[in-house]
Amino acid sequence: MTTRFLDWWKGRTVREQRMLVALAVVAALVLGWLLVIRPLDAALASAKERHGQAVAALAQTRAQAKAINDLTQRPAPALGGPLATVIGTSASEAGFTVSRLDADANGNVTLAIAAARPQAFFAWVAEMESRGAIAANLTASANTDQTLSVQATFRAGGR
Repeated sequence: MTTRFLDWWKGRTVREQRMLVALAVVAALVLGWLLVIRPLDAALASAKERHGQAVAALAQTRAQAKAINDLTQRPAPALGGPLATVIGTSASEAGFTVSRLDADANGNVTLAIAAARPQAFFAWVAEMESRGAIAANLTASANTDQTLSVQATFRAGGR
């Protein structure tokens, strides 16, 4: 095969040989650009984008960790009475009809409300957490009348 190629090559004029060499060089450059440089450039751009996203995620995670650390360093506010009493009184004052209010041996209080507007209920939960009663477990189910049936377990924030 090599001898056939050499015979064919020798059958070309010098001008044709130079043109074929130039064609081969240009073809090699184009293939190198398509098969090596473009994929590397795309990979570099993708890596830079992922790096930027990772830096942003790291900054957000550090900010959230600092906020959590600040919250854990701050002492929990005093409830001003037994947890069950505070939860029951506050729920009644907020206009909720409490269907069940149970305290367990661990000091947790389970509250059940048959119908509560979502915005009002979650605003009340946020208020209770600011007062030192943390919602440890919360289950809400949608009722047919755009209210929620809620069962929540609260614990004192200082423990």
